[in-house]
Amino acid sequence: AVACVTTALLGLVGSGLDADNRVVDSLPRGAPAAAALAACGSPSADLYLVERAGSTPGARLTMLVGDGGSVSCNRGPQRPITSAQLIEAREIATELNGEEEEPGPAARGVELPPQPGSIFRYRVRSEAGVVAFSDNSRGQPEAFYRLARLTRRLSKDVCGLAR
Repeated sequence: AVACVTTALLGLVGSGLDADNRVVDSLPRGAPAAAALAACGSPSADLYLVERAGSTPGARLTMLVGDGGSVSCNRGPQRPITSAQLIEAREIATELNGEEEEPGPAARGVELPPQPGSIFRYRVRSEAGVVAFSDNSRGQPEAFYRLARLTRRLSKDVCGLAR
């Protein structure tokens, strides 16, 4: 909050200064203080949305993982997650999305079919796109296994669900 107020004040004070003022130059050009202040307090972005289904009781789950350190299960209230869980969720999101030079599975729209005996199916929507896989799909990248593990931990430990 302090940073937001400071940015807004610098925008107001510096709006008439010349281009040699370093503080004003650090603000976006042409962005009035009101625009800078509008970004403050806005909700954080979502890392990804997991939809899980399956053949076992309690398999159905919709989980929204937010970059601000929260998770929502089955459209319920946002609940805080630990720093370690947030770091892992961010790492998984980065692996799913990939980079411009090397697009990740979500950017490529990877869909892996289930094998016989599959219990859980996942559909994950991230910033870069959508992936779909099952717990026993062949050719899963490590990010899919990590996502399934974290989804289970968050649903049980944070949301209090059975699975």
